[in-house]
Amino acid sequence: MSEDPAAAFRIEAGELLDQVEQDLLDLGNRLDDRRLVDAVFRGLHTLKGSGAMFGFTALAGFTHHCESAFDKVRKGQVPATAELVSVILSAGDHMRALVDGDAPGDRGDAILKALSIAVASARSGEAVAPEPPVPSQGGWTLFFRLPVDAMRNGTNPLTLLQELRDLGACTVAVHTDAVPPLSQLDPTDCHLAWNVTLLGDIPREAIEDVFIFVMDDMEIVLEPLGQPAAADTAVPVNIDTPGATAQGGMSTEAGEAGSDRPATRVAGESIRIPAERLDILMDRVGELVIAQSRLSQLAHQDGGVALRSVSEEIERLSGELRDTMMGLRMVPVGTLFGRFRRLIHDLARETGKAIELVTDGEATEVDKTIIERLFDPLVHIVRNSCDHGLEAVEERRTAGKAEVGTVRLSAHQAGGEVVITIADDGRGIDRARVRAKAEANGLIAPGQVLTDGELLGLIFAPGFSTAAQVTSLSGRGVGMDVVKRTLEALRGTIDVTSVDGEGSTICLRIPLTLAIIDGLLVRVGEGRYVVPLSAVEECLELSREEDLRSRGRSLICLRDQLVPYLRLREIFATGTPPDPYQKIVVVSVGAERVGLVVDQIVGNHQTVIKSMSSLHRGIGSFSGATILGDGNVALILDIGNLVDAAQPREERLLAAG
Repeated sequence: MSEDPAAAFRIEAGELLDQVEQDLLDLGNRLDDRRLVDAVFRGLHTLKGSGAMFGFTALAGFTHHCESAFDKVRKGQVPATAELVSVILSAGDHMRALVDGDAPGDRGDAILKALSIAVASARSGEAVAPEPPVPSQGGWTLFFRLPVDAMRNGTNPLTLLQELRDLGACTVAVHTDAVPPLSQLDPTDCHLAWNVTLLGDIPREAIEDVFIFVMDDMEIVLEPLGQPAAADTAVPVNIDTPGATAQGGMSTEAGEAGSDRPATRVAGESIRIPAERLDILMDRVGELVIAQSRLSQLAHQDGGVALRSVSEEIERLSGELRDTMMGLRMVPVGTLFGRFRRLIHDLARETGKAIELVTDGEATEVDKTIIERLFDPLVHIVRNSCDHGLEAVEERRTAGKAEVGTVRLSAHQAGGEVVITIADDGRGIDRARVRAKAEANGLIAPGQVLTDGELLGLIFAPGFSTAAQVTSLSGRGVGMDVVKRTLEALRGTIDVTSVDGEGSTICLRIPLTLAIIDGLLVRVGEGRYVVPLSAVEECLELSREEDLRSRGRSLICLRDQLVPYLRLREIFATGTPPDPYQKIVVVSVGAERVGLVVDQIVGNHQTVIKSMSSLHRGIGSFSGATILGDGNVALILDIGNLVDAAQPREERLLAAG
């Protein structure tokens, strides 16, 4: 299936703009870093040329102005300034909109006006870097060979030669040693190479810019005039006429003379795969796991030794395929954290606060679907940390703190979960204001006794806000409730801690994947259910005597600690008598432990998660369903929601007891 060129360009442009943005943010901290200036210029130059090639003329025209501004910086005519960096960052946002085709026309004009002002202001500083050195010989010798697929990818060799000619007086000779016989010739392949002699005071960067689109995949040798660039036996070619073509041939000696040239760069061992194809492959792996489970059950029920052997081999292979597939879907959380550098930069400018972003654990890997769905919740949390949490410079100085406030994003893996922490060193959460606002909104009764965790958790209630005034960052009563809903949809949990005057920490616990999990299959009454194995701490037996003795209080002493437990048979209203040897599955819910009483523990189960139907999606006690080996359906327990839903019932029972 061929890919739409425009769609492919949009993907490439997005990645290119991401890199330009990161380089700009680095440049904002090191304004005299010439390497970063060159990197930004090359990115803008590539975007302009590629945009024009694929028909994005508005993008190419707008980017040309930004490229020209950074060309002045690159040549030392204008120094890099924080204001110029900020304007180009805004221009990058407009470029993204131009790529997507939804950019407002007046937005670009305003940015270009701000760019002109920034360049003029920077020029007045006269912090001019020296011009790039020019070789004393007054020219260059150049050998280059393009990749074989260059023309198929849109590169025209004659255009490159013409651009070289525009730099100054030049002579060109062509190598034809790699041209195959006519019977084997593909007219879309490029088998030629060229020697070029350029005369004049031409910067090396100007020559390299000609090949900026193909530099990574081509052979190129560039030397000051007077040093041989490659083989000196080649066929002259005239490029004055646009339709000129290569003529003649090349001797074996000439081919050998160029054998010392560097080999063509090998492309990285990675490919771009559309996310939809990965999702389809994941579905197929899930079906394979289900089929393997059915085969295993049949083999152990009435199959012979040979069938059991085949079943075990297929189980091994499907397990390896599952692990490989899961690895394909995993991406480092650093791809998510990196997007917050720009957000912090903009928030610092908007609030007038000095803010530093610190990240840790960027190599921690998470399912790509979770990464995509986590961005908006993290944006809400980071915005609130900067607006509500961090103090202004004067306030921090008065409190004896460093003038620069810190927001720290960190991640680490804990079992089958990834833990993402957002911490700030600000003023902390004002508990009195939270309580007053909650009472005013009717969320809690006046004077109601709450634990510290319950009180801080009120910030996630819909419409809750303690902002004294509405700003562009927060104070509209939306955002944090969205965070909680999104985390619940991901089967995650949120914990909040805060210390007055020292800052706040929000901890998100999310499963590593939403596709296939290891589960513990249990039976409650006649139904079977799956408990996510990552939440299970231990299993123990509940004797009949202990069950009768604990009626009304549902507590068991586990290693000198009281652990509450829930009787799933009663919660699910099975209408069946309890088994004589019930089991308690102890699970972790945030920082707490809760026991789930089941009739039987069937065993471990590779669980392929299937979404609930629209009719059952609102049942909070279950996060999905899976198909068992016998074809029946088992519901997957949502531990957090199950415990929350069961608490009022347990409180009524305790009160009645």
